[in-house]
Amino acid sequence: MVTIIFESHGTTYDNEIQLSSGWYDAELSALGIKQAKELGARYQSEKFDAIFCSGLQRSCRTAEIAFGGKGMPIMKDTRLKECDYGSLTRHPSNEVESLKKIYIANPFPNGESYQQTTKRMGDFLKTLLADYDGKRVMIIGHRATQYGLEHWIKKIPLEDVVVAPWKWQSGWIYHLEKLF
Repeated sequence: MVTIIFESHGTTYDNEIQLSSGWYDAELSALGIKQAKELGARYQSEKFDAIFCSGLQRSCRTAEIAFGGKGMPIMKDTRLKECDYGSLTRHPSNEVESLKKIYIANPFPNGESYQQTTKRMGDFLKTLLADYDGKRVMIIGHRATQYGLEHWIKKIPLEDVVVAPWKWQSGWIYHLEKLF
């Protein structure tokens, strides 16, 4: 079993002006930097066998600010990226939110579907289970990252996960035992 702590990346400038970044490499805002420091403080006495982030700077910078120099490996994995909103990248968040249900199976125009992001997460989780069985890891990611965790580990249908209201909290705990 792998114990996974999922944390959302810090707030970005796009988040503050309510744009959906998708694969756009949005920077952390001053608030996001503060949140990353608070994340590190929340876990200051805890040890993780690895910290995983998506490769997008909002995820990587959050990990570096929170855990850099603390002796825990920070590893980038592109399978943890947010959904590629394609032509809707950097459109207003409320517009993209209202369309999510349409793009569960069908890709966003010039982008990808939530089924595709969830498949990426499934591939990542298979690797994680093989390489980190019996370990404790943190994943700093995006909404699509968490959709995959909810679907694969909690067995919640993707159609329900994607449209469910999302509310920030400090850490979600998952126990990965098997996928299929």
